[in-house]
Amino acid sequence: MFFLLSKILAYVIMPFVIVCALLVASAIIKNPRKKKRLFFSGLIILLVFSNDFIANEAVKLWEVSFTPYAQIKKEYAYAIVLTGVTKHEPGFHDRVFFNRGADRVTHTLQLYKMGKVKKILVSGGSGRLTDIGRKEADEVEEALWLMGVKTEDIIKETESRNTHESAVAVKKILEKNTRPSECLLVTSGYHMRRASACFKKEGWPTDTFTVDFLSHPRNFDFDTLFIPKIEAMGNWQIIIKEMVGLVSYKIAGYA
Repeated sequence: MFFLLSKILAYVIMPFVIVCALLVASAIIKNPRKKKRLFFSGLIILLVFSNDFIANEAVKLWEVSFTPYAQIKKEYAYAIVLTGVTKHEPGFHDRVFFNRGADRVTHTLQLYKMGKVKKILVSGGSGRLTDIGRKEADEVEEALWLMGVKTEDIIKETESRNTHESAVAVKKILEKNTRPSECLLVTSGYHMRRASACFKKEGWPTDTFTVDFLSHPRNFDFDTLFIPKIEAMGNWQIIIKEMVGLVSYKIAGYA
């Protein structure tokens, strides 16, 4: 039930959904005063949340900063890679399709090639409400094979549907073989706060390695300050989802 409700809430709170709802309501309602209020409310929200400068500042505050490879002074037994980076193309199962977030895989591969991690544990089934058959961990495993990672150095967990379930499953797999201090958690900068909190809650506090950043260096160009951008709206939707997700997890006792 929590899984279903969290998915529904994530859609309802999206800025674009709210803007559309306000504009549709303004077109339907007959009262001129209410119609005007709804229309301008939708317009203001649209302009604020599509502003690249405002969105970038918000994202920079939320994201967990990256760690340069040179600062990693130890060799980890496992890199724990959280999925959520592949997309499913019906009818095409002879290759792996990546969404944004492929850094979770490629940067982990670099850690492996540099000898900073010995093995890679890929965690993630399907985060969709309906089962699509193919599991994300299977797809990432396939990609890692193609990239030259040895079969015996890949472990996968394919049943978790969210970050909490990943933390529970990963601990169960690793607790008999290693310690949290020997593990490195890899996920996107915007997702690391929630992911790290889940693993700590389960008694598996790992070091972290953030990848896949939404933010960019601060600048004051005209287009950044004044031109509405759909990418800014998308970034807001991602971090709002993460904020609400973290609060929901804390209420549920997952983080």
